[in-house]
Amino acid sequence: MSETSATAVESLIENGVLQINDGYRAKNSELSDHGIPFARAGNIQDGFQFADADLFPDEDLAKVGFKISQPGDVVFTSKGTVGRFAFVREDTPRFVYSPQLCFWRSLDSQRLLPRWLFYWMNGREFYEQYYGVATQTDMAAYVSLRDQRQMHMTIPPHSEQKRIAHILGTLDDKIEMNRRMNRTLEAIARSIFKSWFVDFDPVHSKAQDRDPFGMNSKTADLFPDSFEDSPLGMIPKGWEAKPIADLADFVNGRNFTKDASGIGRVVIRIAELNRGIGNSTVWNDVSASAENTAFPKDILFAWSGSLGVYRWHQDEALINQHIFKVIPKDIPSWFVYYALLEALPQFRAIASGKATTMGHIKRSHLREVWAAVPPVELIQQAAPLMSRVWDAIHSRQREANLLTEVRNAILPQLMTGELAFGSAGNSEEAGAL
Repeated sequence: MSETSATAVESLIENGVLQINDGYRAKNSELSDHGIPFARAGNIQDGFQFADADLFPDEDLAKVGFKISQPGDVVFTSKGTVGRFAFVREDTPRFVYSPQLCFWRSLDSQRLLPRWLFYWMNGREFYEQYYGVATQTDMAAYVSLRDQRQMHMTIPPHSEQKRIAHILGTLDDKIEMNRRMNRTLEAIARSIFKSWFVDFDPVHSKAQDRDPFGMNSKTADLFPDSFEDSPLGMIPKGWEAKPIADLADFVNGRNFTKDASGIGRVVIRIAELNRGIGNSTVWNDVSASAENTAFPKDILFAWSGSLGVYRWHQDEALINQHIFKVIPKDIPSWFVYYALLEALPQFRAIASGKATTMGHIKRSHLREVWAAVPPVELIQQAAPLMSRVWDAIHSRQREANLLTEVRNAILPQLMTGELAFGSAGNSEEAGAL
C-alpha cells in the first residue's frame, strides 16, 4: 500500500465526503403491519434478516428523512450488541434505520469507495477505535455518534481501494450467493414439509376426490383420503400422533464456559447459534462425550431465552447447558428438524407463560407438544427429495464458512498492504483464493 496518513473522520464530514448518522427514534405506535422494515441490531446477521422485522408505513416515510437505507451504506450496530456490520447492496430491500444502528454513507465514491469503506470498518483500525470507547462504561456497550466522528481513517489511493474491494468483494459475493440459495432451499423444504406433514394438503385433496397438486402418483398413493381423531386432533388415517419427546433424544449440554482454557473447541452458547463465532466466543480444550459434542449437521435446540432450533454447520464443538443436542430416534433428521420448527410457537408460548426473567421450557414440556408422524413408507418416499435439499443446504453453508475464514484471514493483510495483488480487473486472482 502506498504511503498514506490518517485522515480525521470529522474533516471528511466537513468536506462533504462522508455522512455518519444513526436511526430514527420511532414510537411503537408509529410501527405497522405494512411498509418497509424498521431495522434493529437483531436484523443484522450475515447481511440483513428482515423476516421478523417490524414495519414502518410507506405513507409516513417523510418523517424519517434521510435515515432510510441507500445502496452503498455501511451499517454498524453501535448500541448493546456493538460491532456487527452489513453492506447495503443494490438489491437490498429498502429499510428504515433504528437508533441501534449507525450508517456511514460515502458522498464521494472517488474519494471514498463505499465497498472499501465496508472492509475498512471490518478491519483493525476501526475496531481498535470503537472497542476502546464501547467498553469504557459498566453499562451496555455504546459507541456514540460523537465518538465515531472523532475517529481517524487511513485512506489509500482510489486504485488500491478498488483493488481491495474487488478481491474481498468477489469472496463476499460468492458467500452471499450461497446464503441466498440456502434461504431459498430452506423455504422450499419447509413449505413442502408443512404442506404434507402439518397441513395435510394431499389428504384434503384426496378426500375431495382431487389429485394432490404437483405430486407424482407413487407418492400420492401413500397418502390416505380420510382423517381420524388423535391427541393432536384430526390427523390422516393410519398416522400416529407422538409427543415431540418421542421423536428424538434431547441431551442437555454442560457448563463448558466455566474454567475455559481459551484454546481447543468452540463452546456453543445461544450467542454462537444466533450470531455465529465472534470476539466473545469461548474456547475450551476439555474432553467431552459425543452427546455433549456438536458435529456438522447436528440439530441443536436452545431451550431458554428466545428459543430456537438450529443446524450446526461449523466444525466439532462443545454444547453448553442451555442447549439440547437433538438425536433422532429411527426417523430422518430432516423430519425431526422441521417438526421442531413447526412446534416452536407452542414452546415459545409455554416459555412466555413462566414467571422468570428468561423464558425457558423444561424437559417435561417436550411431552406437551405433539407432531403427526406418517407411516415409514411415506417418509421413505419423501426422503430422496428432502435429504437432497437437507444435504445441499449443509454443503453450501460449509463452503460459505470456509470462504468467510479466507476473507477474514486476508482482510487485515490487504488493508495494511502486506498482501498485494495485481489490477482490480483481474478476477483470476480472487478466484485463485
